[in-house]
Amino acid sequence: MLPFALAIFTGAFLLFIGQPLVGKYILPWYGGGPGVWTTCLLFFQGVLLAGYAYAHLLTTWLSPRRQVLVHVVGLAAALAFLPISPGESWRPRPGDDPVASILLLLTATIGLPFVVLSATGPLLQRWFSLVHPGLSPYRLYALSNVGSLLALLAYPTVVEPRLTRAAQTGAWSIGLACFATACAVCAARVWTGAGRAELENGAVDAGLEDEQAGDGVLWVALPAIASVLLVSTTTRLCQDVAAMPLLWVLPLGIYLVTFIVAFDHAVWYRRGPFTALAALGVVVTWQILAEGNSAPLKLQLAGHLATLLVTCMVCHGELYRLRPAPRHLTRYFLAIAAGGAIGGLAVAVVAPSLFNDDHELPAGLWMLLVALGALSFRHHSRAIPLAAGLGTLVGVAAVPWLRSLCNHGGTLTFEAARFLPTAAPWVAGFVLVFLACLCDVWHRRLDPPWRPAAGGFLMLLAGAAGTAFLLLTGDPGDREIVRSRNFYGTLEVIEPAVSDSRERHRLLVHGATTHGLQLTEPGRTRIPTTYYATTSGVGRAIASLGEGDGEGNGQRDGWLEPHSIGLVGLGVGTLAAYAREGDTLRVYEINPAIRDLARERFSFLDECPTTVEVVMGDARLSMEREIAADAPQAFDLLALDAFSSDAIPVHLLTREAFEIYLAHLAPEGILAIHISNRYLDLAPVVERLADHFGLAIVSVNDSGGDEWWGYSSTWMLLSRDGAVLEREEIATASDPCGKGAGCKLWTDDFASVWSILIP
Repeated sequence: MLPFALAIFTGAFLLFIGQPLVGKYILPWYGGGPGVWTTCLLFFQGVLLAGYAYAHLLTTWLSPRRQVLVHVVGLAAALAFLPISPGESWRPRPGDDPVASILLLLTATIGLPFVVLSATGPLLQRWFSLVHPGLSPYRLYALSNVGSLLALLAYPTVVEPRLTRAAQTGAWSIGLACFATACAVCAARVWTGAGRAELENGAVDAGLEDEQAGDGVLWVALPAIASVLLVSTTTRLCQDVAAMPLLWVLPLGIYLVTFIVAFDHAVWYRRGPFTALAALGVVVTWQILAEGNSAPLKLQLAGHLATLLVTCMVCHGELYRLRPAPRHLTRYFLAIAAGGAIGGLAVAVVAPSLFNDDHELPAGLWMLLVALGALSFRHHSRAIPLAAGLGTLVGVAAVPWLRSLCNHGGTLTFEAARFLPTAAPWVAGFVLVFLACLCDVWHRRLDPPWRPAAGGFLMLLAGAAGTAFLLLTGDPGDREIVRSRNFYGTLEVIEPAVSDSRERHRLLVHGATTHGLQLTEPGRTRIPTTYYATTSGVGRAIASLGEGDGEGNGQRDGWLEPHSIGLVGLGVGTLAAYAREGDTLRVYEINPAIRDLARERFSFLDECPTTVEVVMGDARLSMEREIAADAPQAFDLLALDAFSSDAIPVHLLTREAFEIYLAHLAPEGILAIHISNRYLDLAPVVERLADHFGLAIVSVNDSGGDEWWGYSSTWMLLSRDGAVLEREEIATASDPCGKGAGCKLWTDDFASVWSILIP
């Protein structure tokens, strides 16, 4: 048994540690956003499906010895693809569709090795049944998921902080060679025992239910729902925190834990308790979604991850209950892989074309309730609807109090006006389920035997959830002007109601992050706001440019010559408020939706007295191409505002990136980096880079000034010439910086977000 266990464990470990490794290679080429990982997940689920299909066809059509011959050839071909790092020729070009480009790149560079690794689980479990016909192979599937989980946990905590990308790919190549050796040993055992191997054995089939009509549909539907919940939860976390391996692997690790527990033994999954917890999680998550950006971060993290845990446990626990005899093993696993791929495809490709907001998570929760109704019919179970109803009742009762406790700093209050509209469908659904399970209204008695109506009433609970879903996806009200969604995420332009303290204005919002604000009263539209206020680091840096002209007054009217200003991250174009006639303003922006909204819904760019050049594409790649074309911009100020969102693009803070910035900076130019972030301390990273390049550096921490439209911000200002940062406008508000002691220099080959997480 040892060779089979070793090969299955190693294959799963390599497959799942290879996912974040390859994703990290291509993340910088596509803007560093969460859409990259969502597309990678889609690819990996497709590869898993291809591997399972390969294993199923191999074991169905060929004899054991021919299976061995074909798979040995496949292993040799996979070794020929090493190393798996994609070459520079695969970098995207301007205008390339990111989803199609990523899928093509991954298919051409790592497709075959990953297909061979994906086939390991079902194929070697089938071979194990041939060699050991009296033992169940299903525990090997749990072992496979243990290997996957360990890989996911090891990458952000052990591998990424200690090894460069080159070292990681080298170690992965050695691991693949070891895996191929273990597979060869297993193949030899199958070859020698092929003449006496028989799959049919009553011992392994004992205790398994006979397959019923519709079970094949559930084999696909349950993993599809779990996949939708996994990918949609991952997308939300990466959008609001950071597109980094830690938040890629945490939900995926939870997903795999449920596979491990469910497929290890039937004793670990209890239908009633887990169904009740899943229903509770559905209600909690729905209320978090209803709260929107005002929900506390800790509540969002705990709620989303806990709900993912219990809902995936229900999906995989029920899936294990439906497992067939080992003679159908490869078909069963093929159906599971197909469900996972369908779920990933639905979130990565279908949902963005149907929804203009992130509605995949509530849709997945609604589908789970529908599946529970179907399972209650399939198993003639009253426990499922009863547990779902009880869980819903607990959720309806507990969520408003928990939410109020989080929102009011320890004061327990209940805001019925806000809660009851979304709670009503759940209460109605619970009442119907409760009556269906406990009351036989026709015979006027309690605790009747199970009747099919119970499953039907669970469907009504799902209908209540669907009603809540429609409330969330319906007309958001007159505050929202427009909503846009694409590969880079969902953007909203909103116009809050006028209050005594705040005048009319518009906001551009991405998730929980504000990307710009403009006052809309006549005569006030060119006031720089939010992180660009006159007291901010970038505002002071721009004002200081006039101090070098001999006037010494620090005012922009003192400029004798036009200046060249560069900006990475357009937002709503607020920086254009500082430009004057004759200046050059060049903006690098990767998201075409932001460019369109900045021009159509805000007026900073239109009112700018000089021409604003917007260069589309990843800023770093665009500036690289300009250097290659011998066209450095000689910016007097280059401002990087790609880090104000909590989902930071790491590739813009590496040694190689700084080399590009400095090539575009004038000798006395200022590099201004916006590092405001709730969860990551970027200051040591920038300090270490400044020390490496011998740059002067100061930090400007601004509270936002006296006006409500000024946001608190932290900008770090760097220059080759230390005297530039001693100008009055900067020196009066800046703090000295250290040298990033204890922080390793970030490079394209090494960058660890784990090390800068704020406790």
